[in-house]
Amino acid sequence: MSSVDRRQFVASLSALGTAILAAPRDTFAQQPAPPAPAPAPAPAPRFGYQDVIRKARDLSGLPYDANPPVLPDALTKLDFDAYRDIRFRADKALLTAQGPYRMHMFHPGFLFTRPVTVNIVRDGIAAPVPYSAALFDYGKNKFERALPTTLGFAGFRLHYPLNDPRVQDELVSFLGASYFRFLGRKQRYGISARGLAINPGSVNGEEFPIFREFWIEQPAADAERAVVYALLDSASATGAYQFFIYPSTNTVCDVTATLFMRKPNVKLGIAPLTSMFFIGENDRRFNEDYRPELHDSDGLLMKTGAGEWIWRPLRNPKEFSVSVFTDKNPKGFGLMQRDRIFEHYQDLDLTYELRPSYWVEPRDNWGEGAIELVEFPTNDETNDNVTAYWVPKAPAEQGREIVYGYRITALADEMAMHPGGMALNTYQTQAKALGSSEAIGPGTRRFIIDFTGGDLAYYSNEPDKVQIVPTATNGKILRTFLIPNPKIDGFRAGIDVQLEKGQSTDLRAFLKSGNRALTETWTFPWKAE
Repeated sequence: MSSVDRRQFVASLSALGTAILAAPRDTFAQQPAPPAPAPAPAPAPRFGYQDVIRKARDLSGLPYDANPPVLPDALTKLDFDAYRDIRFRADKALLTAQGPYRMHMFHPGFLFTRPVTVNIVRDGIAAPVPYSAALFDYGKNKFERALPTTLGFAGFRLHYPLNDPRVQDELVSFLGASYFRFLGRKQRYGISARGLAINPGSVNGEEFPIFREFWIEQPAADAERAVVYALLDSASATGAYQFFIYPSTNTVCDVTATLFMRKPNVKLGIAPLTSMFFIGENDRRFNEDYRPELHDSDGLLMKTGAGEWIWRPLRNPKEFSVSVFTDKNPKGFGLMQRDRIFEHYQDLDLTYELRPSYWVEPRDNWGEGAIELVEFPTNDETNDNVTAYWVPKAPAEQGREIVYGYRITALADEMAMHPGGMALNTYQTQAKALGSSEAIGPGTRRFIIDFTGGDLAYYSNEPDKVQIVPTATNGKILRTFLIPNPKIDGFRAGIDVQLEKGQSTDLRAFLKSGNRALTETWTFPWKAE
């Protein structure tokens, strides 16, 4: 009962008491009972995540519609430059009533031919944003016919004063399939996250779910986070997603996903990350470019359920490759941009050294499964050719509701979260005998790893107290060496490996002092050619 209703009710009781005292006994006995106060009106329902879950559950019972509305040819024929020339007008920004956030829309066209519905939730009521050509500046694009008012949008992005209180920077964008990406302070776009991967790493082809509808809550004036809901759809599954986005030096995106399976025995990739690795110090097949390294991420970092930290440098392989790291209740994984030195990239425009690392942390136990790393060969830097995700061991059952919660942090420096030494650089070359310029023999390779951080600087004056611990799943380790590296306050480790032509091995190595591990475990696959 509201405060107004209580006051009315008390007043009616007081008036009734006065009537009882004033009325004769027999008169009172003949009076009808006063009417009961009217019940307070029920509060209007407020749109929230449970509504999106209900929509996803209902949608899972319907056939998947693989045929999106057809866009005008003028939009589907746009090339990259023409599409990029279509810009949302900043003076038309949404979410301007209060709070620090602004929303811009993406126009459909080019590769983004499946329109999505975008809603704003104000005071608990969701209303779609209507498409209007007046929202956009089309640049040099000229269309013979007016664009239909039913186009919809390709996606949206949120702006926030991330780097300067006076400037609205792009904070997060949702564009294409279930892709989204976000930034921390002084970062530049590179890596992307996805809502879900279905049958990733499959020779029969991966299925790409889509976000078909979004809801963005109108933020309060003092809002510390942006709230986004999304409805995911695909032939094999549907899903409801909740995103809490906290802008910061290391922006955090807290994700809750509720999935409903349309098909049985589907391989799911949870919290998938997608990035690019073209060339680096450990992979120089394409070395004609003046820029020494070109990559958005240079390694996969994992913290296992047992607490071990593992570093796997990325590659641009000659053929499709899938690496599997089995685990139980992982503590975290991410595609990291560990190299932050401009001189290693020499790109003034693309600023690869400012690309964020994305670190995924489960909010609860994920059980048994594996982190998978997929690497595709690419001939240039424009293709995203690296994907990492979690695969549950138990197959997804048709009709089952599955819930995952995790947070993704956009990092510019991972040193603060890492407790020990890290593998900073990975090199490989021909293995040579001591005091000789000749290679040891066919099927041999030398791997050189620079370890830095943790307590390694402490041991630099007494390097004999540090040992390298190498292993190989196949082949023979011929020799190892370990020397201080004062340039990085750490150590340089070397491993010479011999393997028969055509065979493959997985190498692992870490540094220790006594029984104490000083570094993460470096691991790398190699095939003798």
